[in-house]
Parts: sequence; structure tokens; C-alpha cells
Amino acid sequence: QVQLVESGGKLAQAGGSLQLSCAASGGTLSSYAIAWFRQAPGKERELVAQIGWSTTSTEYGNSVKGRFTISRDNAKNTAYLQMNSLQPEDTAVYYCAAGETRGIYNYWGQGTQVTVSS
Repeated sequence: QVQLVESGGKLAQAGGSLQLSCAASGGTLSSYAIAWFRQAPGKERELVAQIGWSTTSTEYGNSVKGRFTISRDNAKNTAYLQMNSLQPEDTAVYYCAAGETRGIYNYWGQGTQVTVSS
């Protein structure tokens, strides 16, 4: 069973950039589709981005299109979320998730807090 650990969340300025990492253990990341979700206080969990078996197969939530990029390095067993042009509305806990099938995620990390100040 794969375990996921997110890192990289911190306080950032609006307009700045952050890169989140999702390190996998107990399994081979290349066997899974990967997604990033986020949840802000009082709001429902939102899909930010997902990537399938092939690194060319990606999908983004409307609110982050053109600003965020999901990627994976299977050799390092790590996935990433590059976040540019950050906005205060991006403030949330960000979760990494993995699943055998894209769109169905069985394994979740503990989350990492991203706070964007204006």
C-alpha cells in the first residue's frame, strides 16, 4: 500500500510561486494516477490537477488553469505541483492522492498548508 507525504506548503505573497512535492513510499508511483486536491476553510474539497499514466495526460481545475502545473518524476517516486501567480484564493490545505484509476483515488497524504497573503 502506497503512502504519500506532501511538503512545500508555506506562506507566500500574492503573485509569487510555490512548488509542492508528494513523495511516495511503499509502492511505485508509476503504477498510479496522481492528483492534487485542496480544501479551504468552510469549502468543499476541490480537484486542482490530475495526471495519468502518461505525463502528457493532465487535467486542471478551472481556477488554476494556466497558473499551476502538475508533473511526476517516476524515478524519484515523487509528484509535484508548481504553483505560479498565486492568489489569496489559493489559500487551502493541499492534498496529494493516488489511485490505480484516474479519477478514483484510494490513497491520500496528510496535507500541506498553503497560505497566500495579499
